Amino acid sequence: MVDVIIWVLIIALFILSFVGVIYPIIPSVLLLWIGFLLYQFGINGDELGFVFWSIMIVFTVILFVADIVANSYFVKKFGGSKWGERVAALAVIVGSFIVPPFGIIIVPFVAVLVMEMLQRRTIQEAFKAAVGSLLGFLSGTFAKVFVQIIMIILFIINVIF
Repeated sequence: MVDVIIWVLIIALFILSFVGVIYPIIPSVLLLWIGFLLYQFGINGDELGFVFWSIMIVFTVILFVADIVANSYFVKKFGGSKWGERVAALAVIVGSFIVPPFGIIIVPFVAVLVMEMLQRRTIQEAFKAAVGSLLGFLSGTFAKVFVQIIMIILFIINVIF
């Protein structure tokens, strides 16, 4: 019976980790790790070996780096400033509380647009940077979902086989 409860918690944590993609305040990767650790210490401590944990560490690093790199790359590529990048990151968090889930798209776009205009950029340059921020967020989000799915699949493979 305890195993069933732990499995329900693990599945709930995995699902909640995807909610964290829409609400960045929820620590997606941490929830995955809590699920893995629940299995390790609550169900079977022998199945998830060194290779599994090493791969999960690598994927965790990839998750953090992908988000930062995608956002920076697109904002820079589309002519945005360092302030535009910073405002975009903050606006994603704020936007997750304003008209969720659309706020995480609309608020950063508007915030970067305004920030770039405050830096005396033309409306075209500011709009282009705002589009870069949007593309950076979307590509980072896609990368996070993709890597989280891979992590969960690897977990399931390790548990089954």
